[in-house]
Amino acid sequence: MKRISALQKARAAYQPKLPPALASGAAVKISEGAPTTAAGDVEAIKNLFKATFGSPVLTFEAAQGNAAHAAVNVGVILSGGQAPGGHNVIAGLFDGLKSLNASNRLFGFLKGPDGLVKNESMELTADIIDAYRNTGGFDMIGSGRTKLETEEQFREARKNCEAMGISALVIIGGDDSNTNACVLAEYFKSHDIPIQVIGCPKTIDGDLKNEWIEASFGFDTACRVYSELIGNLCRDANSAKKYWHFVKLMGRSASHIALECALQTQPNIAIISEEVAAKKMTLGDIVNKIASVVAARAENKENFGIALIPEGLIEFIPEIKVLIAELNELMAAEAATLDAMDAESKAAFVAGKLAGASAEVFKSLPAGIRSQLCRDRDPHGNVQVSLIETEKMLAQMVGTRLKEMKAAGTYKGKFATQTHFFGYEGRCAAPSNYDADYCYSLGYSASALIGAGRTGYMANVRNTTAPAEQWIAGGIPITMMMNMERRHGADKPVIRKALVELDGAPFKYFVSQRDQWAVETSFVYPGPIQYFGPAEVCDLKTCTLLLEKK
Repeated sequence: MKRISALQKARAAYQPKLPPALASGAAVKISEGAPTTAAGDVEAIKNLFKATFGSPVLTFEAAQGNAAHAAVNVGVILSGGQAPGGHNVIAGLFDGLKSLNASNRLFGFLKGPDGLVKNESMELTADIIDAYRNTGGFDMIGSGRTKLETEEQFREARKNCEAMGISALVIIGGDDSNTNACVLAEYFKSHDIPIQVIGCPKTIDGDLKNEWIEASFGFDTACRVYSELIGNLCRDANSAKKYWHFVKLMGRSASHIALECALQTQPNIAIISEEVAAKKMTLGDIVNKIASVVAARAENKENFGIALIPEGLIEFIPEIKVLIAELNELMAAEAATLDAMDAESKAAFVAGKLAGASAEVFKSLPAGIRSQLCRDRDPHGNVQVSLIETEKMLAQMVGTRLKEMKAAGTYKGKFATQTHFFGYEGRCAAPSNYDADYCYSLGYSASALIGAGRTGYMANVRNTTAPAEQWIAGGIPITMMMNMERRHGADKPVIRKALVELDGAPFKYFVSQRDQWAVETSFVYPGPIQYFGPAEVCDLKTCTLLLEKK
């Protein structure tokens, strides 16, 4: 018999909360809003998604009685990187389907979208589902990053679904994964193929949100895990009083995690990529800013501190952003040649192809960073920023700057560093109560959308800063979140990422406090996630969400 921890055993008994429209056990009534448009490039999106564009926002309301639903087979896919709560989405989907018709069956496609194309799946029974309730990870069925975009993939997906009698698919993923869901829904509907496609918003990065999607699941839990670790480092720094800890945090395209962790722990420095881009801060500006804080603290005999750095920072520094854009185009065009080269040869080849300012910027970077920028792109054509050691680069450059300041007599302290990257540590944690409830509700909402015969929708749950009995469930058309972006040297339809808003309440509050946090030692120690106890401890919401909805 497989051994489970005492916590996992106790968590298995936790029953997640549901919005009232779904918790009643009665039929769901659907309220339709006005037709929707796209987030950007409206005409291009409308032309690409003729069958699904313009659908209305849906809101669920409890209805009297129980509507009759024919039995269906449904497939579910976990797509992209792991995020806490994915298993609860599947559990909510399973329970919701069974509430519609006890004969409904759920099949999990293995290892992500690849399982759909290659017809690798397993039926998810009550025994399997029960073993994974309220657990972290995606290990129930695995995940993958295969992008669904070719006619051949669509044909295979159709063939495999029809062979299994599957009439609906639920894709649980981030912006790229839900773009897959949108494209697949359009293909099926435009070809009169009776297979529904529903998405669920997942990503610890927190950048899949908008007016209707308050949070992407997993963000709450991951930030609490990282904040616990940062709090531990804060305590260590304040105890030893001899190290500056440079901490890189996940968040490739947005700084939501860095901002949330800053709000929870009150570090001395937190760089927000979006501010760097807006102020056109150079790499030198960032180094000088950090060095000035280090020097100011040294004046108070405090030669220690904490600096938070978002994973994607390097892409937001203007001169490096331009360089990366040119590298993306160059590497897409020269892919066949570059595939045969090692890292050092790639960097040398690229240096010979670049021209002008980008060539100068590339040559000015440390050799290690040049090689890291020339690594293979991810499946979506993006630089793998998690492999670029920005935290080490900044620690080294700040050290060099402080030596210059010491020689000039403007700095008299000591500077020793420790570097960290917190990423995978938070992706598979046992979900917080918020994520356990939210994810279960998303899965249940997906089942309601299937029961209503909708396709091309993303499940949504709103008003989550209030108690669960005030949550509002429904669905939004995925096309309303789409715009066009440059990928692999071509324009592609994708869901627009939500970046940190510099005029938003969370960032404005951070700005109002950071000068004080910089010089003073104002650390907060959040401690580990609590699952049992008073609601004010166990049912916390992120600082970001509370400030946004204040």
